[in-house]
Amino acid sequence: MKTLFKNIKELIQVRTEPISFVSGKQMNVLPTIKNAFLLVENGVISNFGSMQDCPTITTDKIVDASGKLVLPSWCDSHTHIVYAGNREGEFVDRINGFTYEEIAVRGGGILNSAKQLQETSEEELYQQSKVRLKDIIHSGTGAIEIKSGYGLTVEAELKMLRVIKRLKETFPIEIKATFLGAHAVPLKFKNNKKGYLQLLINDMMPKISEEKLAEFVDIFCESGYFTVEDTELILRAGIKNGLTPKIHVNQFTAIGGVKAGVKNGALSVDHLEVMRNEDIEVLKGTSTMPVALPSCSYFLSIPYTPARKMIDAGLPLALASDYNPGSSPSGNMNFVVATACIKMKMTPEEAINAATINGAYAMGLEKEVGSITVGKKANLLLTKPIPSYGFIPYAFGNSQIEKVYLKGLEIEN
Repeated sequence: MKTLFKNIKELIQVRTEPISFVSGKQMNVLPTIKNAFLLVENGVISNFGSMQDCPTITTDKIVDASGKLVLPSWCDSHTHIVYAGNREGEFVDRINGFTYEEIAVRGGGILNSAKQLQETSEEELYQQSKVRLKDIIHSGTGAIEIKSGYGLTVEAELKMLRVIKRLKETFPIEIKATFLGAHAVPLKFKNNKKGYLQLLINDMMPKISEEKLAEFVDIFCESGYFTVEDTELILRAGIKNGLTPKIHVNQFTAIGGVKAGVKNGALSVDHLEVMRNEDIEVLKGTSTMPVALPSCSYFLSIPYTPARKMIDAGLPLALASDYNPGSSPSGNMNFVVATACIKMKMTPEEAINAATINGAYAMGLEKEVGSITVGKKANLLLTKPIPSYGFIPYAFGNSQIEKVYLKGLEIEN
């Protein structure tokens, strides 16, 4: 099938040379073509350029994009959308003055979600998660990473990962799965964290590897959760089982987890609300992508990742939603991009790069999605008639997306 987008007011994130991600000053460079065309064949971008060079060919469909922009769909490299129920009550608790850590100590937080998930059937978990996935697709996300971590038992973690696999097989969106068994220590192992870590390594990881249920391994490296030593243990075990490392790190405290991630070849280090100069230095010149989660900072009223400081130091940065029931119950990447501009002082160019090409890299998809490049999948956003791409974060309360295309096919509302 051939689809021709013509009279595009501006074609955003055009990359003609192979590029994995952008860093530092290059994050503020967003290549575009004004008055452009884009040709999609069998779900893949096959040609693009100025309208004056638009080929005269027979197509199955023509989309007149006059006054509208086309850009690659959002790449959300950090989510937890497979969960059961909600934590609305904790939201009210925070309004009444309890901190995230205090709620966790009282039996809330991750352990609350784990209890609900363990009591939910695999089919019901799939049905709940399917609704969330459809919502984020309609809001413009075309590639997503989904973590386990709300199971905290062998059976429940496998249940989560099998639901993720089913979503991957059912929906046209690109999905990557991450094993996050080390999200918290379950009550059963409250006084035996070492025993729980061994359960993850000896019981869960071999089963995950055997069933090919995940591409990545992750751990919450944070005071009160898992130490740097625990993190290195889990990451090394993951590598032995064919899982690429990622880390939740520096959300509330900086304890050396960033260095451990780089040392063990982590594809990404995520959260980074607390960043020391030494953490920035250790990331320089590496292939590890820092990932910021501004919706989490917004929802919990905690500091934002110091994007300006990191980018000005020459680092790359990706943006993701952290969609989860406790600290970021939204997967709207349009809001993420806007919040990065408004609260983190990123330019629209930096934010769009962070939410597309850099987000794709943070889940190993940079060769497939994240830019307008010949040979990449046609996962696209067609905006409403708007003045410029800066209008997307500027008008943060309203969606500027008119249509979403995954693999060249329009997603019906």
